[in-house]
Order: sequence, then structure tokens, then C-alpha cells
Amino acid sequence: MATLIRTLADHSDDINCCAFSSSHLATCSLDKTVRVYSVPDFTELPYSPLRGHTYAVHCCCFSPSGRVLASCSTDGTTALWAARDGRRLAVLQQPGASAVRVCRFSPQAAFLLAGAADGSLALWDLGSFKLCKSGHVKGGSLVACAFSPSGNFFVTGSSSGDLTIWDDKMRCLYNEKAHDLGVACCDISSRPISDSENGFKYFQMASCGQDNQIKLWLILFADFLGVQLKYKCTLNGHSAPVLACAFSCDGQMIVSGSVDKCVIVYETSTGNTLHTLSQHTRYVTTCAFAPHSPLLATGSMDKTVHIWQFDLKQPCAGDTVKNEAKVAVEDWSEDDVSAWLCAQDLADFVGLFKMNNIDGKELLNLTKESLANELKIESLGQRSKVLQKIEELRMTMISVSVPVPDEFLCPITRELMKDPVIAADGYSYEREAMENWISNRRSSPMTNLPLHSLMLTPNRTLKMAISRWLDTPQK
Repeated sequence: MATLIRTLADHSDDINCCAFSSSHLATCSLDKTVRVYSVPDFTELPYSPLRGHTYAVHCCCFSPSGRVLASCSTDGTTALWAARDGRRLAVLQQPGASAVRVCRFSPQAAFLLAGAADGSLALWDLGSFKLCKSGHVKGGSLVACAFSPSGNFFVTGSSSGDLTIWDDKMRCLYNEKAHDLGVACCDISSRPISDSENGFKYFQMASCGQDNQIKLWLILFADFLGVQLKYKCTLNGHSAPVLACAFSCDGQMIVSGSVDKCVIVYETSTGNTLHTLSQHTRYVTTCAFAPHSPLLATGSMDKTVHIWQFDLKQPCAGDTVKNEAKVAVEDWSEDDVSAWLCAQDLADFVGLFKMNNIDGKELLNLTKESLANELKIESLGQRSKVLQKIEELRMTMISVSVPVPDEFLCPITRELMKDPVIAADGYSYEREAMENWISNRRSSPMTNLPLHSLMLTPNRTLKMAISRWLDTPQK
């Protein structure tokens, strides 16, 4: 379940972008300002709003550490701000002084990428604030960009509909016509997908555009193979152009926002719709998941930003599905089966399954013999792969999910704790999550009050209780 927990209505014009760090939320607008809020209570920080751009601010993003905030504008500049106190650290002038539409930090925060309306692309060295490399796309504005988690390549999207893959030396490696009427946004999941057969790791990318579609792609980057971009599947659900898309930090969910005023949250592995949120009254222009908490921010031309909280104890992306889900699979349409095939890297069989009218019920009843004799899949290896995926689906459908006791879940990540520690506020947290938390602030994640000490004490009693619970057969 997704619950609307807060609405921010401080901007005086359309919201263009919102971005999370582990401790802050930034929003930017046509009103020329950037506003910064504290997470988790969403109070506006004393130095907010940030003023300095002379025209509309199109995009904002945090560095991986959360210490630096970037914003870019129609005024042809990208500004860098200190997230701690709002000081402006630098103003980077785009080559050609064209309106800057999008900006992103590299994963190691060594560079900042900025794309502009004239198709120019600037890679800035953040150590010196000097222009490091520049590039250009033809026939359209640069409106989207995303770095791979490794930082050795990035992708740009243009208003002409192209997705272009670049290496870190600004060399164009690959170009694909992805959305006929123009790309609006793209994002790359931080979690790679392993190919057990070949030993490769693929990066999963989502793109959306004016054609009302969200497309999922797999990117393989290898020195000896170059770059491969493989279409995976299309997520349908919006009835108008899709302006924004983003992966959750674990890669298990994708969110999108559209001209149809709706926000849709999908499960990445199946393409199934988890939530449809329709509280905005005008176009949804931006959406962003928080990195370490079950929060989602969505912004709109209605001048508001909605903050949503997910109940991760409900069946959600990556969870074991309850028995009732078996009925849902049996009720899958042929399109649902096609989406499942794409999510299982079996997209080559979509046409064959559609031709044979395979719906959810038929899918669960497929056997080795029917794959060979009725669907005419000649390759034994391919039949085995399909059958293995179907068997995994059957096993998932018949398993019973037992809710994790709430006291075993880290309050920050809402995941089962492996190394619980007690903080000075008396609450227990996953060690890594709490260490990340206190590296940026000295307040309690639960109370937001100052921590009198940063000492973390192992909670061995809780760890033993979790271990006993895991070892006990769940009914």
C-alpha cells in the first residue's frame, strides 16, 4: 500500500524535478528557485529556497554523498550548492549558453554531466570546476541522462527520440531510435542483472517518452564486445505522454509520471502494476524514490510535491507472493504473459506465445512435451530454460509468505536486520544503514532529536532472536 503522508506546496509555479539524498529532498520549479527539505520530517531548511538562477530551473540532483546539490536552468548555467548550508560553490556556463535541461553526477562524484536544448553535452570536472569533455547530439534537445553504476558509460535521451550510449571519454558508442515522438526521461538501475550462462552482467535501463510508453532495456558493456542494447519489454498503463521514470534503489520497482495526471508504480521483474496514484490535478513531471527509506516523491504542474510512503510489509516488489497470487497468475492475459517473458529474458518467445494464445492458465500448464510438440520449440536448451522459469513461477505461487515481525526490521531500510545495533536513541538498526545515517547527521532516524553519542552497540539478543526465527519452519 502507498500512503500520501505529506504535500509540499511552497513553489509558486510548475514543479520540474525532485531529487532525494539520504537526508534531504530537493525540488525545483519554473519559479526560478530550488527548495530543500529535511528527511524524514520534510521541514524546509533555513537556507531554502536557493535563489540564483534567472530563469526556470529544469533539473536538480544530489552528489552520491549528498553533500553537493546541482541545479540547471534555462539561463544556460548549472549551479552547485553545498547541501549543508546552501552556499553556492560554482556556476558552470554551458557551451553555447543554451538552456540546460538535465544534469547528473557520476557515481564517484568526480564529474557532472549537463545536457542542453541545443543538443550540447558538457562533462565538468568537479575538482577544478573546469569543462573536461563536450559532445553533441543532432536533431534535438538533450532532455535526459543517466550514468551506469560503475560510471564507465552513460546514456542520454533526446527530444528526437534517440537513446545514445557514451563512454567516460565522451565517445558515442551506440545510438537507438527508442521513442518515436521523443524521449522524456531515462534511468539506469543501480543493481546489475547477472547472466548465468555467459557470466556477463547487464544493466537495466528504463526510458519513457511522448509515445505514452515506458520501455525497459538491457545494456551490456564489455571491452571485447563493445556495447549492446537489448529491448526487453514495454510497460503500458498511461494514456498520455510519460514525462518521468525512475527505479527504486534496489531496482525492484519502477515509477512513472504522465500527462494523464497519474503516477504508476510497477514491479520490475513482472511488469505488473503495484500502485496507481492519481492525486495530482495536472501533469506529473517528476518522480523519485528515496535511497534508504520507503518513500517516493512526485511533482506536478499543479505546483505541489506529494510524498508517499510504502508499507513494505504488504506483498511488494521482490516479496514472496501469498497463495492468493496463484489466482492472479491464472487470470493473466496474453499481454501479462508477454510482460513476464520479457522480465525473464525470454522476449524472443513473445510472438510464439501470442500466436498460440498462451494466457496465465495455459502458461502454468505447459510441459516439456507441449513446448516441443505444440509450440514447436526445437532447441532442448531453450525448452529447458522456459520450463525452468515456469517451474520457478509455480513454486513462487504455491509458497506462503510469513510476515517478518516488525521488531526484526530496520527502521531505516525496512529490511530484515543481519547485524542489529543499538543507537543512543535506544532503537535498534541495521549497522550499515545506521553508519550511513550518522555519517551525514547527528539526529535519530526515529525521533529526529539530536543523538548525544554516535556509539553503536551490538544487539546480540535481537540477532539471536532473528536467527531463531529464520531457523524455525514458517507455517
